[in-house]
Amino acid sequence: MERNILYRIIAVFALTFSIASCNDLEEHPIGVLAPESYFQTETEVEAAVLGVYSRFAREPLFGRALPLTMILLGDACDIGDLGTAAARIQMNSFNSDANNGLTNAIWPELYKSIGIANAALVGAESIPNKDGAKAKQLKAEAMVLKALCYYYLVQLFGDIPYIANFVTEPTSVANISKTPAAEVYQNMIADCEFAAENLPDKYPNNIRCRPTKGSAKTLLASIYLTLGQYDKAAQYAEDVINNAPTYGYSFVSDFTELWKGDNGDQTEHIWTVDFQGGYSKSYNFWGPMTGVSGAKMNGWSVVVPSSGLYNLYETGDHRMATTFVTETLVKGVMTPYTNWPIPRIHFGKFCLYPGAKASSDGSYTSANWPIFRFAEVYLIAAEALAEVNNGPTAKAYEYINKVRERARFGGTVPANLQTGMSKTDFINAVLKERLMEFPLECKRWYDIKRRQLGDQVFKGANSIEPHSNFTSSKDYLLALPQDELDRNPNLMPQNPGYN
Repeated sequence: MERNILYRIIAVFALTFSIASCNDLEEHPIGVLAPESYFQTETEVEAAVLGVYSRFAREPLFGRALPLTMILLGDACDIGDLGTAAARIQMNSFNSDANNGLTNAIWPELYKSIGIANAALVGAESIPNKDGAKAKQLKAEAMVLKALCYYYLVQLFGDIPYIANFVTEPTSVANISKTPAAEVYQNMIADCEFAAENLPDKYPNNIRCRPTKGSAKTLLASIYLTLGQYDKAAQYAEDVINNAPTYGYSFVSDFTELWKGDNGDQTEHIWTVDFQGGYSKSYNFWGPMTGVSGAKMNGWSVVVPSSGLYNLYETGDHRMATTFVTETLVKGVMTPYTNWPIPRIHFGKFCLYPGAKASSDGSYTSANWPIFRFAEVYLIAAEALAEVNNGPTAKAYEYINKVRERARFGGTVPANLQTGMSKTDFINAVLKERLMEFPLECKRWYDIKRRQLGDQVFKGANSIEPHSNFTSSKDYLLALPQDELDRNPNLMPQNPGYN
């Protein structure tokens, strides 16, 4: 496996190019390139941009390892099959180290993606019509893709190397040092602001795997929420809400429809990862990873709901029917979870409706991965407005109740929140709503981290997934990969608690 990302793979790598829409991508390895001499046309720059998406759809990123890491760090999910890979059990129990297989897969793949995006940026500045609208759009697309990669890196690892430009000489970054997380965030913000100005409102054919103005603004809202700059978070979230008709966003009325693989991208999807593009190494393992072992769905029972998640929902909450599986066919007989090989309630989002293209081993699926959904924008706005105004406003109630209304699906629960709540109670309600709306969608760990809730959610009396060994001075960051530290001592010191 290629690990020396910082001074070799970023600089000299095989770009995977594709010239088509997201639903039509095929890889064409080109070999080692000097971007400024290779790129001659907008089509060639677009091919480089689309190459990033082929990496996103692979197993080390959204196909499995990246979401798996963030999911296991949170308190919504647990390990079902204890015979699964040791790296997963270590991650789930806060016992991972600098040699963990998940982090050693994620780190290089994100930096490869950054390298491709940086190559595309060189190309966008090198073509004859570099000042044209299409070139600016492609530049903006590469910038927001790079920002998304750093969004995951900085939240998982803290201070990290920031590669601003394509590197043609490997030795120039052989001894690169870490960039403070605060500076990385500012670079991400600048890239997203440019993207928000220059990306299109939407793409033809309802394509959601390519970012738009709304995608960039949603990422900005999430970044500012993470940084605790709630005025900016509210500003960008409400901008997306107010411009929803222009961007083509709306709530899907039936929560279940969001998880039917054959439905493809829908109006609630702001940004997705496409697993239908025909990439030669496109893998989405989330059906079998969460599906029931020994059942008709051919699952592996690796990731299951934490012990207390199911009981957070009120009976009648429509989300439960798709979020969870409590019975399924085993050897032709409808069987309750208590009689399954792994006798625990399972998740249903990715295994109940995998779609016509799904294969039994999980290599392919008709379902796309939701990076951001419109419902999240409403909950960002609700939380941020409550912070800015030292308590919930009428709009804040409206936003969270919009999410709860969809969860009712014509029933009576969950009821709307009533006015008069304190700031603390309202924000706790928003965080709980996020937990129930987005399990398996990589949101909960970031909520725990940005709110510094680790001791409360893992050690508190009301913990839904107790972990007595969680240590706040260590476990909000992962260890930097040991391979990288061995090759470049300038990346030291290791993150606290991992020495």
